[in-house]
Amino acid sequence: MTSVGIDAIEIWTGKLKLDLPGTFAPAKGEDPEKYTKGLGLYASSLPDSYEDIVTMGANACKRLMERKGLTPEDVGRIDVATESAFDNSKPVSTYIAGCLEQVFDGDFRYANKGERKFACVAGTQSIDDAYNWIRAGRNRDRGALVVATDTALYERGDSGEATQGAGAVAMYISEDPDLVELSPEQGYGSMDETDFLKPNQQFPSVDGKRSIQVYLARMREAVEDYESVGGDLHPDDFELLPFHTPFPGMVRRAASLAYRHTIRDTSIEEDLADEIGRQPRPEAFDSEDEYLDAMGEYTERLVETDTYGEWYDRVVEPTLDLSREVGNWYTGSVHVARASGLQHALENDWDLTGKRLAVASYGSGAQAEVHTEVVQPGWKEEIAHLNVLEQLERRYDLAFEEYGKIHDTHNHDTDTDVEPMTTPEGEFVFDGWGRMGERKYTYVE
Repeated sequence: MTSVGIDAIEIWTGKLKLDLPGTFAPAKGEDPEKYTKGLGLYASSLPDSYEDIVTMGANACKRLMERKGLTPEDVGRIDVATESAFDNSKPVSTYIAGCLEQVFDGDFRYANKGERKFACVAGTQSIDDAYNWIRAGRNRDRGALVVATDTALYERGDSGEATQGAGAVAMYISEDPDLVELSPEQGYGSMDETDFLKPNQQFPSVDGKRSIQVYLARMREAVEDYESVGGDLHPDDFELLPFHTPFPGMVRRAASLAYRHTIRDTSIEEDLADEIGRQPRPEAFDSEDEYLDAMGEYTERLVETDTYGEWYDRVVEPTLDLSREVGNWYTGSVHVARASGLQHALENDWDLTGKRLAVASYGSGAQAEVHTEVVQPGWKEEIAHLNVLEQLERRYDLAFEEYGKIHDTHNHDTDTDVEPMTTPEGEFVFDGWGRMGERKYTYVE
């Protein structure tokens, strides 16, 4: 069977930075540790006035194509996943293709283009679509550009405001990939839920408590579904476990439940039994509530063990490094987590070739997907090309008053004109409106 997976990845982060403990918390009269320890966040990346989901996605694609020596003829499809689309008919992929055609010879007239929507899981769904297209033999020796791009803004004063973020992840899906090979097995957990939605509105309506419950429930179902086709998962099977990361605090909870599930009936559970007991079994209780309470108490003891702490620090914590500095990118979130973990591995000289990752994606509304990936021999060279850390260092540090103005600039219901806070160079920028109300873009040398 031909290997199919992610051949290359590039990240483009919004050029502005909102310092959560240093700027946001003091302005709100709140304890900085509410963000750093509670949410696990230090900063948000936000777009300058000339940036949006098209410019960020196109800039990431341009960098990827130039680095890999790709031409438009090498791309058989462009799929964009986003929760931040501004047109209910014309897909963002056509705008991105138009941008790229300004700087590359040739065009994408023979590439299939589309836009995926299922909240944050749409980025992974777009990868799945590209995988299936290649597996079906319909790609004609071409690959697919998958772009997860979002400006994740909340209404001012909303409880989710501190989790905001903006950026794009571009990935090239192909045969014989250099980065990771995707597993044919997948697991899903999906139900009709009302936890986070945008009914014809820009800013989300969120039931925060419900959203966490739904996230955890769908993740559990996805793991169980994956195991029904891919076999039981074991915590030692994976070098990294990237989760969808709306904020790192959510991942702390999800990771503890994943670990609890995967050690059940293993030697790890037995080795921990003297310290914290064995996991409760439902048949030992008179009601489901009693069983769930016992499981909760067991989980609290489990996360305090050295065994769990060492696993979490090695397998999960490295995937959160970038998220702590950029916030939630919606469709790009889990793909930022993967890149973060691989970058950490490169910096620490881990030998990951042939090792496995477990990737846990999620989208409100709600659906989770779990699949596995095998790291390929070219992964070090691919990850070494990422310049996201340099991008983070170059961000403009917003004062709180400036943050308010830039938030208004990207609020579709306001007409606010703010001078750019950075100077574009070698990138695509938003350049006004066309005769039919379409957005226009140009390349700045």
